[in-house]
Amino acid sequence: QVQLVEPGGGLVQAGGPLRLSCLAPGRTFSRNGMGWFRQAPGKEREFVAAISSSGGSTYYADSVKGRFTISRDNAKNTVYLQMNSLKPEDTAVYYCAAVPRASVYSNEYAYWGQGTQVTVSS
Repeated sequence: QVQLVEPGGGLVQAGGPLRLSCLAPGRTFSRNGMGWFRQAPGKEREFVAAISSSGGSTYYADSVKGRFTISRDNAKNTVYLQMNSLKPEDTAVYYCAAVPRASVYSNEYAYWGQGTQVTVSS
């Protein structure tokens, strides 16, 4: 069982930065790929970014490429999503998730955080 805890989130002005964190207590974190997904009101959950277990490979949705950066610190059991140049359309509930091998497909992720709200004001 992998538990994921997401502190953070919040309200930010358009153009501003925000960093999300996801903590995964336990000894399995460094063996899992990690991903970030988001779901806006009335929309389906969509892929945002993913990172391999070692951190050596990263993947991004086209909509966030160049603005968001996923990273991880295996010593701290934490994965981060640095979001820059935020836009109102980035407003959503953001979820971190764990998977044996990094993937862009949400149905491959077995473990999910509770989600954290990100609101970008124009």
